[in-house]
Amino acid sequence: MARRLYTLLLWLLLPLMLLRLFWRGRKLPGYRHNVLERLGIYRTAVKQPVIWLHAVSVGETRAAAPLVQALRQRFPTHTILLTHMTPTGRETGRQLFGDSVMQAYLPYDYPCAIRRFLRHFRPTAGLLLETELWPNLAHVCKRQNTPLLLVNARLSERSARRYQRIRALIRPALASLSGLAAQTGEDARRLEQLGAPAGIVTGNLKFDIAPPEELVERGRAWRKAFGDRAVWLAASTRDGEEELIFDMLEKLADDKALLILVPRHPQRFEEVAKLAESRGLKVQRRSQTTVVEPATQIWLGDSMGEMYAYYAASDLAVIGGSIRPFGGQNLIEACAVGTPVLLGEHTENFADVARQAIEAGAALRVQQREDWPKIVVELLTDAARRQAMGQAGQAFAARHRGATERTMAHIMRLLSVG
Repeated sequence: MARRLYTLLLWLLLPLMLLRLFWRGRKLPGYRHNVLERLGIYRTAVKQPVIWLHAVSVGETRAAAPLVQALRQRFPTHTILLTHMTPTGRETGRQLFGDSVMQAYLPYDYPCAIRRFLRHFRPTAGLLLETELWPNLAHVCKRQNTPLLLVNARLSERSARRYQRIRALIRPALASLSGLAAQTGEDARRLEQLGAPAGIVTGNLKFDIAPPEELVERGRAWRKAFGDRAVWLAASTRDGEEELIFDMLEKLADDKALLILVPRHPQRFEEVAKLAESRGLKVQRRSQTTVVEPATQIWLGDSMGEMYAYYAASDLAVIGGSIRPFGGQNLIEACAVGTPVLLGEHTENFADVARQAIEAGAALRVQQREDWPKIVVELLTDAARRQAMGQAGQAFAARHRGATERTMAHIMRLLSVG
């Protein structure tokens, strides 16, 4: 009954969902492309057996890279279908994999749309990254005998409490899974308590992503061009955090310091640039130049797929999503490059990784808002401490690799897809 009421609500919301696509398409035109795929209508022909991997947006798509590579090597006669929900995720997949995988949008969670999706692609198995599980998707896959696994799974304590409120929907969906590969023991425990089958701990796939040498060298070249200026990065910032970052910038003792600012969502690039300019800050954009003038205070990272380069170009990285209560963003990329990390108090989405990075000496947590400028200045003026933190970060990232191999072993044990 809960799933039927949920489906009825989805149908009532369909006009608003389609209008939202076109509204968001004002800033990101990709939302207006391939709209029929969101209703389960596809034009691409499929000739080989399909293994389907769902990565909702940019972060999940990047995390999927080592798993996609492993699946292609293990199943060369299969087509790897990579599905998304956002155009930025789809574009990231195109940049990472080119034509070596097939890409599409996963349809909205209507039973008829899911059935059309499964009928068209006939996937041998479906792999869902992190927590992207939908009630009708799980139900229809179970009815049609399509094995569905949740891999690289994570569930924060806060999300688990929210899911408890709708457990009549979530419990049957989780119970329909064929398997669970969780990032940590706590993630597995929380998912099992909500109804998932007994899972195994495989670790975090993001540790297995090797920093692309080309991007690291690009970032180092930028850093050399910046000269003797101190350079700090605000990475993957969310709405409302930029104003706090600008407050920090204005309070820094070193007025020569360069801030590289990379908002999390591309549709906010213009908004953030105007916000900085309204405060009288001198801004240049990555999309317009890589030659940063001495008077420039902010270099706006308004490009896609260059985060490793931004980390490599910086002496220090502040991880966005952690200053305000958004749960934090991925800090593993910064550690892998050897860039010291500063975190705010909100890291629920990466709680174990954040804790372990702090314990390893790769990251520091700033609890009070008024402490940020002081700590940023202290690190920017202490090269030896930054070097020690960077080396600790690289060692920390290397120590936690191996999730891809463990995930693949779990997939092979559960599924017959050869």
